[in-house]
Amino acid sequence: MKSFLIIGMGHFGHHLCQSLAKYDCEIMIVDRDEAAIEDMLPYVVSAKIGDCTNIEVLKTFDIPSFDTCFVCIGENFQNSLEITSLLKECGAKKVISKADRDIQEKFLLRNGADAVIYPEKNMAERYAVRESSEHIFDYINLGSEYSIFEIDVLDRWVGKTVKDLNFRVKYNLVVLATKKGGEVKPVITGERHFEKDEHLLVLGKEDDVRRLTK
Repeated sequence: MKSFLIIGMGHFGHHLCQSLAKYDCEIMIVDRDEAAIEDMLPYVVSAKIGDCTNIEVLKTFDIPSFDTCFVCIGENFQNSLEITSLLKECGAKKVISKADRDIQEKFLLRNGADAVIYPEKNMAERYAVRESSEHIFDYINLGSEYSIFEIDVLDRWVGKTVKDLNFRVKYNLVVLATKKGGEVKPVITGERHFEKDEHLLVLGKEDDVRRLTK
């Protein structure tokens, strides 16, 4: 069972805690404000009130014992920077910090964060991709140049197979699965026939997907 430390129980910290709790993880939460942690008590094994910019406070948490430490402070970026750095100084295995702007992401990475969560930017990009095309229904950025896109089956594809369409060569895309009525089925072979009113989950570059769906 994995264990996590979440510092900062604002809106994002709350959602993160509840999501992790669904997977039977051991979670410890910390905030300066007692009221911020009260409603999270049913989800965690430990809740503390304290100032995590104080390294002596952090040392009492046995930081190296956590698989991942999350820094979810949104209002005071200086505190977020300090805590990120101090967690690494205390022996944190992995630190993931929240950013609200591009410049914050850069500073957090320089101060020891292993990864940065940028929820508002990520959500904005996801909706921009979805809403700017009639044929793209969802989008998951995998980093670098590649993403997973949910697109509809074009009329000219109905009845044909992955092999017939030669997706990998012709479109530079990999078909991962089909989706219909909320049910996702992995595409195991190239003999799978496409059906009307179903969607495809494809792996590839955004430029290739947009070129295909124009």
